[in-house]
Amino acid sequence: MDEPTYFSYLLRIWRVADGEQPVWRASLENPVSGERCGFATLEELFAFLRRASAPVPADDPVAR
Repeated sequence: MDEPTYFSYLLRIWRVADGEQPVWRASLENPVSGERCGFATLEELFAFLRRASAPVPADDPVAR
């Protein structure tokens, strides 16, 4: 299975009040499937993007 060469998402970010500190929330939407993922923090968003863009090991049976 070939690794994807790009990803396309619609990114939405917004700030909400969480007690006294404002917090950023985010969502990514796949423009082809309409699937949407929500993130409670920007760190969660970045972790998702790091996992999505990580190289797939050649011996990974799921990637075949």
